[in-house]
Amino acid sequence: MPYTMFSAFEFKRKDTYIHKLDPRTKMFMTVVFMIAALLFTNIIPLLITFIITLIPILLAKSVEEWLNSLKGTTILLVFILVINSFIRDLNFALAMILRLIVLITAFSVFFLTTHPDDLAQALIQMKVPFDFAFALSMATRYVPTLAREAQTIMDAQMSRGLELQKGGLTQKIRNLIPLIIPLIVNSVRRALSIAESLESRAFGAIKKRTYLYQLKLKKNDYIFIIFLTLYLLLMIYIKIYSPLASWMEWKFPL
Repeated sequence: MPYTMFSAFEFKRKDTYIHKLDPRTKMFMTVVFMIAALLFTNIIPLLITFIITLIPILLAKSVEEWLNSLKGTTILLVFILVINSFIRDLNFALAMILRLIVLITAFSVFFLTTHPDDLAQALIQMKVPFDFAFALSMATRYVPTLAREAQTIMDAQMSRGLELQKGGLTQKIRNLIPLIIPLIVNSVRRALSIAESLESRAFGAIKKRTYLYQLKLKKNDYIFIIFLTLYLLLMIYIKIYSPLASWMEWKFPL
């Protein structure tokens, strides 16, 4: 389902430890997990990284939303498993699946726990130009909306007799045309509506803007950043210097 694939981009307001963290802290967390996932191509270190990434998901009480995002990528995960099994071997294929799951989990916890307005404010305080920060905030805000709209169009077309799973690969691609065209038309209409709304509010007329609030790093943010930094340094040390590196290269006996 289109919506389940992008459900990880929809902010869920909850009173949890992760939700209360500064967006910049969660950005750093995402970058750390991404680097840790890209450092290794072996199952053991990627499995350890995966277990570590589950901690923020559990603290954010977002397991259900995270599982929904994984369900939406099932076909992609199977494709990676099959292709890499043929090109390399099963161990490498499983490692690549773990790497992708870690990346999905890292980005899921960020978007599920960070409001688009807080994201924009964090980018602005990081000296990112307002136009770029606003555009990124709007994009993250409307990804779940587009996914819901795609699902609605799909249900409407199927109720009119469209068989999306009928025929071979070429026919299935052709079946997507009745979905893509209405989605593009609605997206263009929404973009024009937003542009008119921004113009009516004199968007960009004043270069020096003022803001209602400023984000500030708190004690919990510093503790989390220290933990993430130590974890990243440990993974880099294991990758380069540690005698554990050979143990990390363990593979399933096939």
